[in-house]
Amino acid sequence: MHRLPTKLFLLLLLALMATGCKDKEATHQAAEAKARAFAASQQAWRDERRAKLTQPDGWTSLVGLHWIDEGEHYFGSDPDNGIRLAAGPAHVGMISRKGDRLRFVPEKGALLTLDGQPLAGATTLRSDADDLGPSKLGFDDGKGVITVIKRGDRYALRVKHADAPTRIDFKGIEYWPGGDDWIVKARFVPNAPGKAILVANIIGITEDVPNPGAVEFQRDGKTYRIEALDEGDGVLSLVFADRTSGHGSYPAGRFLDAPMPDAKGNVVVDFNKSYNPPCAFTPFATCPLPPPENRLDLEVVAGEKAYHFEEPKHS
Repeated sequence: MHRLPTKLFLLLLLALMATGCKDKEATHQAAEAKARAFAASQQAWRDERRAKLTQPDGWTSLVGLHWIDEGEHYFGSDPDNGIRLAAGPAHVGMISRKGDRLRFVPEKGALLTLDGQPLAGATTLRSDADDLGPSKLGFDDGKGVITVIKRGDRYALRVKHADAPTRIDFKGIEYWPGGDDWIVKARFVPNAPGKAILVANIIGITEDVPNPGAVEFQRDGKTYRIEALDEGDGVLSLVFADRTSGHGSYPAGRFLDAPMPDAKGNVVVDFNKSYNPPCAFTPFATCPLPPPENRLDLEVVAGEKAYHFEEPKHS
């Protein structure tokens, strides 16, 4: 057996060590590049999310939710109104409800707009259940907007204002660590056409919502299933609770938008983009709650953590 000269052996050993170091360095650089790309994509989504929440008429601008009984009601910020607003003119006008018909008569001299145009006389108001969307009553030079929402067979005035404390004092959102492993390949299991699921909301009203199917995915060898809702916006709406709900995440659950499945029923679900419902940022929203089927025995340590806002002081 021939032995390599000691010098040559050392040179080969050094070459192998250098190659190993280069391989490790290349692997490390690739991992860092992947982490940077992931962080950049997540930050872009988070920045867009914050911008939508805090725009002048975003969810953080809500300052009131006032239910409208049958009959006539004066509303405005003055205490002498039947419906008192937290912001806006002392007297906005009178709203009358007869069944599903809502008519508004503006207060004389009130500077209001309707759908962006100056309003001078009485008008019928659309709710958010209308195909055209709700009528928008503007006040305070466009800083405030009043719309009518319908929940079940009830109607309410929803009031937003750009100077809402929840918007001005918005603190930002904290996130779970998440990671690439929370971007999961799932399978869409379709339901029969026309199937609906009963969904309760935070104000105690239940409604049937179209339920086109469920999303199934695996985590740590177990299969999990989330019933999907179709709210007409071109995505699968996943409303779920998990083991972090009330333990770092918003207690009532979180939302997640997933793309519609491809022709083979494949869906990519990015739990890093799980987000809080509007009710996490304001007491004046009417958020749906996760159906019992969507309560996961799993800790989803990805996406948004719970947000804490200061409740408004009522006079």
